[in-house]
Amino acid sequence: MYTPQTLLPELVKKIQNIRVLITDVDGVLTNGGIILDDKGMEYKQFQVKDGQIIAFLQAAGIQTGVISGRDVAVVKNRCQQMGLDFHYHGVRDKYAKVREILSDLGFTPDQCAYLGDDLIDLEILSKVGFSAAPMDALPYVKDQVDFICSLRGGEGAFREVADTILATKGALQGIVAKLINRQYEG
Repeated sequence: MYTPQTLLPELVKKIQNIRVLITDVDGVLTNGGIILDDKGMEYKQFQVKDGQIIAFLQAAGIQTGVISGRDVAVVKNRCQQMGLDFHYHGVRDKYAKVREILSDLGFTPDQCAYLGDDLIDLEILSKVGFSAAPMDALPYVKDQVDFICSLRGGEGAFREVADTILATKGALQGIVAKLINRQYEG
């Protein structure tokens, strides 16, 4: 059974309060690379495991979303495929957008988890209830977060945070057991 990194009791308390999980895209859901073809078409590679957990987070009462500083079609398409509750693109002041989202949802910053990896994410990471960064985030970003993933951006860092939240809340074990024990209905 999956068990999260050994977490300090104060971190467990923070995670148990989480009601919304927001993530950056480039460097978190992707490895941060950008592939451009001769016509300027942009391509990115996403880790499918990150998207697989969204419905389970939502079923556990955790809203999910993306705030991206870039505005590109491939990211919008992936966000729609993942079934996120919300996604915003081309956002320059990410913390203002987080405050707006939390206000609209009726949540406080301590009920928000955020996963980011770069300068544009620092303000949010320092003000939410639970902050995380991929293993390959910049050192000064990792210095500001509650949780450093064992995985790199684009290689399942989002999934690691989602699994950690679900496991800490006691939901992941039930999800796994239900899927293992589900009877064939045909």
